[in-house]
Amino acid sequence: MRAESRSGLLLSAPYTAFLLLFALFPIGFSVVLVLLKWDLVTPPSFAGLDNLQHLVADARFWQAIVNTFVFLAIHLPLQVIVALALAWSLNRPLLLRSFWRAAFFLPVVISGAAVTILWSALYATDVGLINGVLARLDLGPVPWLTDPAIAMPAIAVMATWKNVGFYVVIYLAGLQNVPQSCHEAIELEGATGWQSFRHVTLPLLKPQTLLVVTLSTINGFQLFIEPYVLTGGGPLRRTLSVVLYMYRNAFSYQKMGYAATLGLALALVIAVVLVLQRRVIGSAEES
Repeated sequence: MRAESRSGLLLSAPYTAFLLLFALFPIGFSVVLVLLKWDLVTPPSFAGLDNLQHLVADARFWQAIVNTFVFLAIHLPLQVIVALALAWSLNRPLLLRSFWRAAFFLPVVISGAAVTILWSALYATDVGLINGVLARLDLGPVPWLTDPAIAMPAIAVMATWKNVGFYVVIYLAGLQNVPQSCHEAIELEGATGWQSFRHVTLPLLKPQTLLVVTLSTINGFQLFIEPYVLTGGGPLRRTLSVVLYMYRNAFSYQKMGYAATLGLALALVIAVVLVLQRRVIGSAEES
């Protein structure tokens, strides 16, 4: 073996060890856990396909899947629209533009638990700031976190506020790479600002939109902190997410095998949804 090859192997050894220890081993161990029954106290025992059979018949799991899709149906369009609108605004001449860019990104780097506790105070029925404003308008208090029909949309709005700054950066980078000559050419043809945005800017931002949708989908399926802190999965399990249900099975019920089964099922659902999204957006790009 040449000296260059040995040096390359030595330099990559720490990363390889890290990948094996903290990525590949946990994934392999989780797959093995699907076939086991283990409560963290007694030695694990072989369970065969019991965990998979339980998963198919588990109404709470399917309720968590439905809840997650409800969350995504609200969160994804809201995330894309708000991020694109803010990026477009921050890409224009604006007083204190650097300050506003940093301000919109700030919630991304703040602890998710801290943000959730802040929004729990905003959403409080009796003393919350939002209901306080509504009371001054004689609109009455809204049970943001206790009404089964409102709780998940309220969480979706909070999650959008928390994460939108990251996607603003993605769209802002895309807007800064749009050639100005394209706008000038279509404006010479008499196009309005909206027509220029619709026929030039949006098509050129499709790669960024695909990235935003993909990352938002993955993060949406990992919804945990928000329902855990705000509602505990209620009311009537309407905000129970798959990750929250997996956490409870692992650390409240000590069903590590079934929790691993939930994790594997969630990974498969994410993969299927992402493939469908890429096909839909890809067909839109071709048309």
